[in-house]
Amino acid sequence: MKSSESADIRRKLLKSRGAATALAFLCFLIIVALVAPWIATAPSSGPGGGGMVPFSPDQIDLGSRLQAPSPVHWFGTDDLGRDILARMIHGSRVSLFVAATATLCSAIIGIVLGALAGFYGSAMDWIVSRLIEIVLCFPFLFLLMAIIALAGPSVGTIILALAITSWTSEARLVRAEFLRIRELEYAAAARASGARDGRIIFRHLLPNAIAPVLVSVSFGVASAILIESALSFLGFGVPLPQASWGSIKSAADEYLAYAWWMAVFPGLAIFLTMLSCNVLGERLRDVLDVRTLPR
Repeated sequence: MKSSESADIRRKLLKSRGAATALAFLCFLIIVALVAPWIATAPSSGPGGGGMVPFSPDQIDLGSRLQAPSPVHWFGTDDLGRDILARMIHGSRVSLFVAATATLCSAIIGIVLGALAGFYGSAMDWIVSRLIEIVLCFPFLFLLMAIIALAGPSVGTIILALAITSWTSEARLVRAEFLRIRELEYAAAARASGARDGRIIFRHLLPNAIAPVLVSVSFGVASAILIESALSFLGFGVPLPQASWGSIKSAADEYLAYAWWMAVFPGLAIFLTMLSCNVLGERLRDVLDVRTLPR
């Protein structure tokens, strides 16, 4: 995209109050995740004392277990007396990192395979199409759990599992766009000038086929956050004691009747983040005027 087109897209995107609010909320979450070690930390962890939340995410205090929200523990405490707000602040680093990295990796895989299939067609298109069908023929969640069970639960394993099971939508989008634009005049002119295939694909065709992928990626981040939460609920998520929004919420199940705050606050964070990503994606789709495949 040209710089003038990018500026026009940004202007139209931010013209929507909902999209601007969603973008501001996501930027706030990113900032919180980046500065989490300085916001929520134990009082004795630095010369200046604790941060805004003077509790570390792993600070166990059995005398304060299952305390309701109060001026001391704003979001209450869990079954081990750990401050839920501190765990959510640090958990945002894991949840956002897993969602963003997994979505980026799956987008790269999908873009490369979709571009190759759409540009070369023939045998390459057949191979990529069969790969897509193989991935889609397995139940998505069961395939994820199988990969994580084989490799062992960790942040890296979850990212890898999400990346190799979520690339199909981007591949189909890019393939469809390449099939449409590969015979247009500027593509033919690039071939006539003697440009190599790699230059034609990544310099001339891909910038004109990337718009649907941008929309798909925004929905993909929301989907990845929800999937990480589901994996944590099923025991395949980020291993303890490392915190993520999904693991915090999954630990609340047996205490839900009398410790509602353990589920409400991480659930609200997941819901608002997914809502922001979806609102941003919907507005981006309207601005770019593209059709996306369901994820």
